[in-house]
Amino acid sequence: MKEEESSLPPGTFEISLKLEQYNDIFSDFDIRSLNKRALSVDFLDEIKRATSEMKDENIEMVLHMPEKDRKEYEEGIIKERLATHFKRHFHLLQAEKKKILKTGVGMVILGIFSMIIAAVLYSRDDGSFFSSFLIIFFEPAAWFLWWEGLDQIIFNSKNINPNLYFYRKMMNAHKNIHFKSY
Repeated sequence: MKEEESSLPPGTFEISLKLEQYNDIFSDFDIRSLNKRALSVDFLDEIKRATSEMKDENIEMVLHMPEKDRKEYEEGIIKERLATHFKRHFHLLQAEKKKILKTGVGMVILGIFSMIIAAVLYSRDDGSFFSSFLIIFFEPAAWFLWWEGLDQIIFNSKNINPNLYFYRKMMNAHKNIHFKSY
């Protein structure tokens, strides 16, 4: 990772990765064609490491390949595959975060509703077994739903942020993926 002031616009960072072959980008276990293959975990981890300290700067990814092994057609497929991967995972993580937030808000609302029911039952407590049972049932349920819902909203939804942020950066960078010879 380096910022080149001479050839890159200000605020643009270059990630340069050296590849021995195009297969370095993809999982060794996936034998499908280039446009369907899963990306290598090592490749993705290296990109994450390289972009970890970047804010929302423009990213230019340069993949260096031996000149004799370069194939323009395959490079086009790889660029499209990378763009598809980053976009797909960004949208999957975005949907997962939205689902977690929705679940958390639902739990908080149910917790508040359970608190209201428990409070009404307390105020009208006639000493019957059924009334006591409902109070015992709704009061802990209210607190559990309240706290667990807040945990979903505050903490669990934030656990997704680093990966969501990475895929947002890379989704925007897919137009700036280039191959160069070495």
